Amino acid sequence: MAADLSDAATTAVEQCLNAAPDESVAVVTDDEREPIGEALYAAASAVTDDATLLRYPPTEQHGTEPPAPVAAAMAEADAFLAPTTKSLSHTRARGSACDAGARGATLPGITEDVFTTGLDADYAAIEAACDDVLGQIGDASEVRVTAPAGTDITFEVGDREWLADTGMVRDPGDFSNLPAGEVFVAPASATGTFVVDGTMMPHGLLDDGRELAFEVEDGFVTEIADDAIRADVEAAADEVGDAAYNLAELGIGTNGGVAELVGSVLLDEKAGGTVHIAIGDNVGIGGETDAPLHLDGIIRDPTVYADGDEIDLPSA
Repeated sequence: MAADLSDAATTAVEQCLNAAPDESVAVVTDDEREPIGEALYAAASAVTDDATLLRYPPTEQHGTEPPAPVAAAMAEADAFLAPTTKSLSHTRARGSACDAGARGATLPGITEDVFTTGLDADYAAIEAACDDVLGQIGDASEVRVTAPAGTDITFEVGDREWLADTGMVRDPGDFSNLPAGEVFVAPASATGTFVVDGTMMPHGLLDDGRELAFEVEDGFVTEIADDAIRADVEAAADEVGDAAYNLAELGIGTNGGVAELVGSVLLDEKAGGTVHIAIGDNVGIGGETDAPLHLDGIIRDPTVYADGDEIDLPSA
């Protein structure tokens, strides 16, 4: 195990999961994230004799289901950690594991730099920031987001519940990303324009002045200005139809420790003072759309209104 990964791995296992000696911990990784998987396995093994490491080949797209033995191991464990190249957050495997009582965290697209930087955080402060945002926005029926690059989009929340990604996964069924720090909702509908000027796959961190524009009507993306993203969504649409164009998520970053965007969606979407909007699957976060992709785009310097009132956003 690389020595520089050990502290971050210990934080994940002991602080975030609060793993106990009598619990089972499953670490799920792939060929490209093996060093991080090994570090987490070593940290888990220092706590419990019932730790397991599973590795499989990276998949092509976020949200692709893992092999059946991996899904079974996640569901049968008391706790799981999943540092993988492509996200397991929005898979049925992850949802079924939590439904079975496993608690855990996914670390999609995690790199060693992001792992060590993002886990070096004050998770109590992140939890407090999440609570503050939820207190301002949790009862709103309509949320509007504007931003200097051209975003102006209104979300109808409907009966969907706002959720918090605090990094604290200590009770059966709890789930979070790591690194953590956001509140989010799977909106019932949305109409308007959002313009990504931060980070979005497959491009990573956008160059200054580069912007990716999306038009949304009645909860579906109707226009995508970027060729590469449009191709990804069209490929998913060949499989599931209009579900690929679903406006899946509105998220607000609450991690004040992320001082600047680095090109990792996993970390950048948590940055305080940012908003992210996603296309595709949202079954795992309270929505109803099952799709083989979930594409987040980060928006800088947003203003957020809850039923017309501007809310105070956490800052870096």
